[in-house]
Amino acid sequence: MVRTPKIFIVSLILILLIGACAPASSTPTAETVGSQADLGGIKTYLLSKIGELKSSSTDLKSASDKYYDLAKVNNFDYASLWKNNSIEASKALLDAKSAWLAASPLYEQVEGIVAGVPSLAEYDVILDAGGSGADDPESAVPFDINLPDGRVLPKPGNLFGVLETTLWGTNTEYIIADMDADLNANGTLDFGEALPNANVLKGTADLLDSYVTEIDTAAQAWEPTESDAFTALVVMVPTMSEYFESWKNSRFVAGEASTQSDFVAISRLSDIQDILSSLQVVYTGIKPLIVTLNTDQAAQIENDLGSLKSFVADVYQQEQDGKQYTAEEADQLGAEAQNRATAIAGQISQVAASLGIAIEE
Repeated sequence: MVRTPKIFIVSLILILLIGACAPASSTPTAETVGSQADLGGIKTYLLSKIGELKSSSTDLKSASDKYYDLAKVNNFDYASLWKNNSIEASKALLDAKSAWLAASPLYEQVEGIVAGVPSLAEYDVILDAGGSGADDPESAVPFDINLPDGRVLPKPGNLFGVLETTLWGTNTEYIIADMDADLNANGTLDFGEALPNANVLKGTADLLDSYVTEIDTAAQAWEPTESDAFTALVVMVPTMSEYFESWKNSRFVAGEASTQSDFVAISRLSDIQDILSSLQVVYTGIKPLIVTLNTDQAAQIENDLGSLKSFVADVYQQEQDGKQYTAEEADQLGAEAQNRATAIAGQISQVAASLGIAIEE
């Protein structure tokens, strides 16, 4: 299971194109106008969301512990577990899914900041973007998962992805493949109903909770700079094509033909809106600085960013209302979103150059 790493190519091309145009001596710079940016709001937003994320990761850990304890009482004989404790096991797993469904969007709501700020970006690889060592060594996560039974999952991929494929049963290596589990007791085996391997679930949930604690500590220590804010926008805004490609290949578009094991529980369209929300927070912080350079451009960038989010929201709402998009439509929509995003990033890059603010890789 691989999540495509954040792409930097478009952003770097934009930077190189405008880099040759050094600001004229009469053009205001961040130094000459003084810092007009309001970066405190970015950090406040980040810490608030990570606080909520910690609560959800703790809930996920607790539910996973309960399922693990039930499995342990039954000597990890899952047939006995289901025979003796199906009600308790179902509740623990449904609670774990609910906690994941709360935690994942909360991370997406800060991903624009975490993945876009160089000093925090490794946590995006760990939590949400890194691939497995087997599938993509260059973008693989920097950790192994040590399981309670002594086994080790070497560089298995990002933690949200491992948990999703475990809880929804899309990675058969992480579940009890020969067991049917009607978790909601409706008489039908619905998509995503499976019995996870309790060791895999607990080991991964424990590690997620540990890393959420780490990112909270890192965020507390982080002091945002203008370069951080501009870098996050230039790097993260023009990533629409990769998210739409993932959406196209997911079960939300491809249906039963999809071979993608992750992004099965939440549509990527929802994730995109959450990411753009965090980027709007970042832009709000630097907008006062851009106003000192060009009031109209500051308003235009804000409007364009809001319009991009509204575009994605409209597509998502139609999906929620029952529209089944085709792969061709997903490609067209992705191209439209990417064109808009590239134009926005180009404007922000131009402003950064004019203000003499460095964009970091």
